[in-house]
Amino acid sequence: MPRIRRNALLALVALGSLLCVMAPANAAQVTGRIALPDGFQPEGIHVSADGTFYAGSLVDGTIVVGDVRTGASHVLVTPPAGRISAGMEAHGGLLYVAGGPTGVFVYDVTTGATVRAFDVGAGAFANDVVVTKDAAWFTNSFASVLYRLPLSGGVPGTDLETVPLSGDFTLEAGFNLNGIETTPGGRWLISVQSNTGDLFRIDPATGETARIDLGGDSLAAGDGLLRAGATLFVGRNTNVVDVVRLGERSRSGRVTDEITSPDFDVPTTLGRHGNRLFVIQARFDVSPTPDTPYWIAVVPAR
Repeated sequence: MPRIRRNALLALVALGSLLCVMAPANAAQVTGRIALPDGFQPEGIHVSADGTFYAGSLVDGTIVVGDVRTGASHVLVTPPAGRISAGMEAHGGLLYVAGGPTGVFVYDVTTGATVRAFDVGAGAFANDVVVTKDAAWFTNSFASVLYRLPLSGGVPGTDLETVPLSGDFTLEAGFNLNGIETTPGGRWLISVQSNTGDLFRIDPATGETARIDLGGDSLAAGDGLLRAGATLFVGRNTNVVDVVRLGERSRSGRVTDEITSPDFDVPTTLGRHGNRLFVIQARFDVSPTPDTPYWIAVVPAR
């Protein structure tokens, strides 16, 4: 056989072998749904860069850890009685968790042990969290404040600070500020007001808020936020994830797309890995029982 033809044949054989090796890994990736424990009543999720996901329960604060590629998961945190878990974010080996009316918590991502626990007082609802280089920021859906947990060298402090909000934001009846993210570049924070559909830019140094011009669009029932560059994904309890393109200095934004799925049943928070979104389905419209199924919907990010 001529050398050129022989080399080409060997190359094809090698390529075929490579594809055979790759196929099972690709085929193993979950599409559609990742099952969570029956009766779990999930609300918060975080997906790390390595594909590890964390999801928490509104029932008793249990947190599971799993792999988005296989869907396999197990219990990481079994907290003391009286806690719940809402929004969460993993950072530097720690998991920062907004615990609704039960407080704010920090867990070790390896052992599940409690590292910090803070009371937020009567009438508060710590709903979601974003971690920056020097603090973890938590929304309170029932008050005109944010909570700030200072970080020093990646270590959380022992005092939870309350930052009053000023400017355009006005507290209304129901759930107010919910999901929280940073702006591109990290200078400001962004939060969505669920009951009005407004989006706000927040100065972390002063607490001053400025309404982001959405051009007449509304993000009513907006819940979790996830930013990738200038694209902001907004999980809404209306069975849609809105895709918002942020303008210069995040003063404005436009809804450029809507992501829907037959697997959506009241989306709340969301995470991303590669070109896929992992969206918690809280199923708030279903009367929960210990046997009620819950899941994470897996959809393309666009």
